[in-house]
Amino acid sequence: MHETEPHQLQPPAAATDEPSSSSSSSSVAANSRTETGAIKQGSSSSGLVVNKEPISSSMSPQLYSYLLSHTREPEILAELRKETASMHGGHMQVAPEQGQLLALVVELLGVTSAIEVGVFTGYSSLAVALALPDDGRLVAFDRDAKTMAVAQRYWEKAGVAHKVDGRLGPAVDGLQELVQQEGEHSFDMAFVDADKRGYQAYFDLCLRLVRPGGLIAVDNVLFYGKVADPGAQDKATMALKKFNDALMVDERVTFSIVPIGDGMALCRKR
Repeated sequence: MHETEPHQLQPPAAATDEPSSSSSSSSVAANSRTETGAIKQGSSSSGLVVNKEPISSSMSPQLYSYLLSHTREPEILAELRKETASMHGGHMQVAPEQGQLLALVVELLGVTSAIEVGVFTGYSSLAVALALPDDGRLVAFDRDAKTMAVAQRYWEKAGVAHKVDGRLGPAVDGLQELVQQEGEHSFDMAFVDADKRGYQAYFDLCLRLVRPGGLIAVDNVLFYGKVADPGAQDKATMALKKFNDALMVDERVTFSIVPIGDGMALCRKR
């Protein structure tokens, strides 16, 4: 089950928008911007030097629309996205560019077996399943039967239902059962996008299941900037802060946080 989050398909705020003055995170984003909102090269705050403005910090609605228009989104995924947008909690769906990235990773790594923790209505699982070879397999966990039914309908409609093993119930129990059934190092890839307080447990179990050289992708690690806000003390944000800090010193993986969607950590198992 995904945490309640802002809508991921809303275009990013224009570059002139400043962080709220109520936030105590007077960080690089606030302290080192020009009058137009851009981050100045060579500026620093709290010892951090910024020598190039990241495109994600200044992506206007116009630029984001351009990005979406240059994202290869199969018609079946666009149809699912539109249906999900009208549903309660529709904002929890991954963005199209994230789906495209996951599909690319499947092809790059030659993935034949994958895990998903947190299905919702099935956008990411469908993107992965479409990219898997015909004999590929995705084991997908969620605890919401209503949204899982939507996902299953689209797996069928897309002709990939034979690749997807949807399992209802708590993901920790399901992953532990998968370790017993399949053994360790038996999957090429995992994608985690579920309740944030469970991230570390999901990650540790996925590490047991994914082979060395395989990938674990974890969504929402930037959590709409809340992870950088000392004033954000809700349980989901605190859990993500702790998870991100743990990743920094986790010698079991090589990782990079990619500022796509709401931030995705790509972790290669060593």
